Amino acid sequence: MPLLNARHLTKNFHQGDATLEILKDVNLTLEAGETLAIVGQSGSGKTTLLSLLTGLDRPTSGTIHFKNQDITTFSETQMSRFRALHMGIIFQQFHLMANLTALENVALPLELAGNPKAYDAAENALKRLGLMHRLQHFPRQLSGGECQRTAIARAFVVQPDLLFADEPSGNLDAHTAASVTDLLFELVHEHRTTLVLVTHNETLARRCATQKSLVNGRFS
Repeated sequence: MPLLNARHLTKNFHQGDATLEILKDVNLTLEAGETLAIVGQSGSGKTTLLSLLTGLDRPTSGTIHFKNQDITTFSETQMSRFRALHMGIIFQQFHLMANLTALENVALPLELAGNPKAYDAAENALKRLGLMHRLQHFPRQLSGGECQRTAIARAFVVQPDLLFADEPSGNLDAHTAASVTDLLFELVHEHRTTLVLVTHNETLARRCATQKSLVNGRFS
């Protein structure tokens, strides 16, 4: 049984009388431990597809079975809990909570899941990412690389079955980007985490075992 099986996904948006087809009959199967890069130019539908696979948005049609459950049928509450327990997400814009420290940001998904040792696990995750000296710092006090390492710690702290990364180095300078992506892949291999990496960077994509190209809403 595959970890994730998405079948015949479409996503349409309406603008006045016009219908925009963003995704067109997309199929995707992921096995546990697989690393997949989805590449494509801006506007190809990469981020939209990621939003559907993570349950942050719903498809116009199609199904997504994750751990043999059709997540497209979940309520928002069910999906939020399922995502917190089984998925990690790393965004280009970091998406850290500005009013929380690095430690609180990393502990948050575990707290939401009711884990009584959330802060111990968060501290260990930040230590692994080389951020023990930044535990009590707020995002505004961190560099871009430190923010992204904090975001990576937050994604891994739940020990996700599936990790999604959307242009994880897109907002970083070349040196910092290389350091952050090296760390990301080191953790993926260390934990044998299934990875879906969304990027327009083909060099980065080749670090994944499999690459798929999305062109005008379809896999080519």
